[in-house]
Amino acid sequence: MILSSSLDSLDSLTLSRDEASFSLTAHGVELLRYTFRSDTIPSECPAPYLHPLRTLGGQVVTANRPHDHRWHKGLAMTLSHVSGQNFWGGPTFDASAPGHGYVQLDNVGHLLHEGFDELECDGKELRLTERVTWVTARGEEWFTEVRTLRVHDVDATTRSWALHFGTALTNVSGRDLEIGSPTTAGRPEAGYTGLFWRGPRDMTHGTVLAAGDLEGGEVMGRTAAWLAYSSPHDEVDAASTLVFDQDPDAEVPTHWFVRSEPFPAVAPSPAFHEELVLSDGDALRQRHRIVVADGRWDRATVTGYLKEHPW
Repeated sequence: MILSSSLDSLDSLTLSRDEASFSLTAHGVELLRYTFRSDTIPSECPAPYLHPLRTLGGQVVTANRPHDHRWHKGLAMTLSHVSGQNFWGGPTFDASAPGHGYVQLDNVGHLLHEGFDELECDGKELRLTERVTWVTARGEEWFTEVRTLRVHDVDATTRSWALHFGTALTNVSGRDLEIGSPTTAGRPEAGYTGLFWRGPRDMTHGTVLAAGDLEGGEVMGRTAAWLAYSSPHDEVDAASTLVFDQDPDAEVPTHWFVRSEPFPAVAPSPAFHEELVLSDGDALRQRHRIVVADGRWDRATVTGYLKEHPW
């Protein structure tokens, strides 16, 4: 049974869907729920997101609308600074603003689900291709996105499963767009933008490891092929690990934004230190793999898994 310490058997993946979301279940455990039509308030940037994500053992490894940042939604594709627009939600960093520099502006857009070209589950894998339109606060369409998800390698032996998240964002605004982050706007070590994971509160103060023998705070703002975040959970004698593995053939390099306190968060940022200018008609393409595992994986376990499961 998956909810016990043994995972000797594993039922096939089962997909269920309603008008706003779908879930993927294995042996009674909902591994993920994907909300593609969000009803959140406009200032939180309504957008498709993944929450909850769970390990095979049933541990929740995402947070949704935490009290400190209501616009944090599990695992979601974001762009925090785009030529004055905010496609993440919440306040925007402005170095000239008083106090901490964050100001709630009327610049928060939304991501509109247009439809699925593919949403199939054969019992072993889930495959999704989705069309998403990114709309500014003024109602202008600035990006069309083709998003792909793939869930696979559900493995009772390693007590893990993998999620591939791919995105191709095409600039349809009719102008060049500057993609940045709070760091490019003047705030040090706040380069978050792009795919963003917010962990649950009980994963605060977790262990951060990354390729190249990096660990802890030294990973912030650095490039590395992978990053692993692990932590025990409250109430139960269990721990979880998430491995964020980057596309070895990426067109745009990413730098890690990672925090283990005051809350757990990870983002492989395409615009941490410098703005990325995307010309009209051009596309920003990114691929990420997230491995969700029971237990606390050390460096040898992470590198062994990645070696046995290449891109």
